[in-house]
Amino acid sequence: MQKMIIDGTEIPAGESRQINALIGRLPTRTPINIPVFVSRAKEDGPSLLLLAGMHGDETNGIEIVRRAIKTELFHPTRGSVIAIPVLNVYGFINQTRGLPDGKDLNRSFPGAVNGSLASRVANFLSTEILPLVDFGLDFHTGGASRNNFPQLRGMFENPRELEIAEAFSAPFMINSPYRERSLRKTAARAGKSILVYEGGQTLRLRKQVIDQGMLGIHRVMHHFHMTENEPVPGSPSIHLKKSQWVRARHSGMHHANIRNGDKVRKGEIIGLITDPYGQFEKRIKSPVSGYVIGLNNYPVVNMGDALLHLGQE
Repeated sequence: MQKMIIDGTEIPAGESRQINALIGRLPTRTPINIPVFVSRAKEDGPSLLLLAGMHGDETNGIEIVRRAIKTELFHPTRGSVIAIPVLNVYGFINQTRGLPDGKDLNRSFPGAVNGSLASRVANFLSTEILPLVDFGLDFHTGGASRNNFPQLRGMFENPRELEIAEAFSAPFMINSPYRERSLRKTAARAGKSILVYEGGQTLRLRKQVIDQGMLGIHRVMHHFHMTENEPVPGSPSIHLKKSQWVRARHSGMHHANIRNGDKVRKGEIIGLITDPYGQFEKRIKSPVSGYVIGLNNYPVVNMGDALLHLGQE
């Protein structure tokens, strides 16, 4: 069975630990720790990473991993679970996406031990955690005003990522290329599969999104024989090959005629943009047939703003 050491602490088989990894200090010298929760079964098996809080304001993912820690899912019958509810502690404290250095943590991998603050956090995950896991689930939400319908993103030409996604059974699975300096690409180079779950929007807890995330974790763990408890069966995911944003051609007030998750037809009227003075109404037509996988909840939009995200089978 693989030896597991994180931040100098060894976690033997059959035991659980909370490790508070010192990642830095505030200007006041207050220490900033990243709590890492580890639970290992006595029987050998896969090692699963449950990660959230890459962006500090994406609270749905944090709640999903928190709930997983509080349930029997955190204690596998085979293998190991490493759970990090809040990776970007700085962003969580300030309810912001990034870090004090202004960088996006998910564009800072693999990081460097003597680099920027974001680079140091990325380096901790790359060097201390990734070598210990076989695969993982990284939980995110839509940014700012954008509300994402529950979806799983990965490179599904990769048989392992496809297997994990089908086991998870999110409503949608979206083929998503690796991005430079992202966690997914860094993990793939190391032979690890990290899939991204997206659901809801920043600083809003959504029961549907959280429940889907919890069910997905349970299904994945059962599929890989990490838990004996039967999960609630999921429906087959709708596999989307590509996606595009519909953008505002006019500035004004956005009135959506559809809901997140809806299926739309090419040419269908999916909303209106009006001015605040009652002088014009501009219809928005769907440019393609597909599914609504993300929706801008802000009513006031400028020309070029993203209104809704459409995925195509």
